[in-house]
Amino acid sequence: MPTSDPDCPFCEIIRRDDPDAREVYRDANVVAFFPVEPATLGHTLVVPRRHIRDIWQLDEPTCVRLAVATVRLAEAVRLALAPEGLNVIQSNGAAATQTVPHLHIHVVPRWSGDPVGRIWPPETSYSEYQKDSACDALRATAARVMGE
Repeated sequence: MPTSDPDCPFCEIIRRDDPDAREVYRDANVVAFFPVEPATLGHTLVVPRRHIRDIWQLDEPTCVRLAVATVRLAEAVRLALAPEGLNVIQSNGAAATQTVPHLHIHVVPRWSGDPVGRIWPPETSYSEYQKDSACDALRATAARVMGE
């Protein structure tokens, strides 16, 4: 897998080729920066320095480094901005609203009445049969994937 994609805007930030990037943090494994259009003030993206397209390409060591960085940056957001809440969001594929094909985690500080609003539907109409079928399929597949 390439370490950088010349057409990726996040790789451009990682290479320090974007003079307008509002970088928050950088180490040997991750870079954190504000998106061009933050959902709230303090909205920060955490990305691996290596170009990884989505969660399905993510290896376990990189996952651990991203998780640790995300938790620490969430604490930095809490201490610096005192939000009332926080969303941690990671999307994969166009159907899930991933617009940049470089794995990224959104750390979004939240306040009552902020412009983000609700992120979950207030209710759904799935039948008990549909929920049971999905659960059974996922349970069987998870056992295989998890090595049990």
